[in-house]
Amino acid sequence: MTLTHFDSQGQAHMVDVSSKAETAREAVAEGTVIMSAETLALAQGGAAKGDVMGVARLAGIMGAKRTSDLIPLCHPLPITKVAVDLAADPALPGIRVTATVKTAGKTGVEMEALTAVTTACLTVYDMLKAAQKDMRIEGIRLLSKTGGKSGEFRAAP
Repeated sequence: MTLTHFDSQGQAHMVDVSSKAETAREAVAEGTVIMSAETLALAQGGAAKGDVMGVARLAGIMGAKRTSDLIPLCHPLPITKVAVDLAADPALPGIRVTATVKTAGKTGVEMEALTAVTTACLTVYDMLKAAQKDMRIEGIRLLSKTGGKSGEFRAAP
């Protein structure tokens, strides 16, 4: 398998997508923030810094929009949708974060979905760290992607 972000001399470069066709593309990613039941109750009931999940949702959306500023070889994309969902899960205990990103373009939005999830998880941590410093951010991964030359991808459950 050839890695697309390296030229024939092994130097990193931004992939030339100018000859690729524009297609509808979507990516979905997930991650979790594991915490104590007491900290989860704070996240649901309003912590000292405010609405934890609401702020984290906005941070995730902003993160998706800024992906090309953070990941050196990502193309800036005209994102058409970013949805970030946060759900309290007492079984963890913690918060499950899912991000869906869409575009009509020449390259995919996997990195934008992963950045949205990561940014939202980091924001949850930031807002609750006064209550619990040993929270864990886990399981950040791509769940699915559609569109483009490589077609459809679905992660194993």
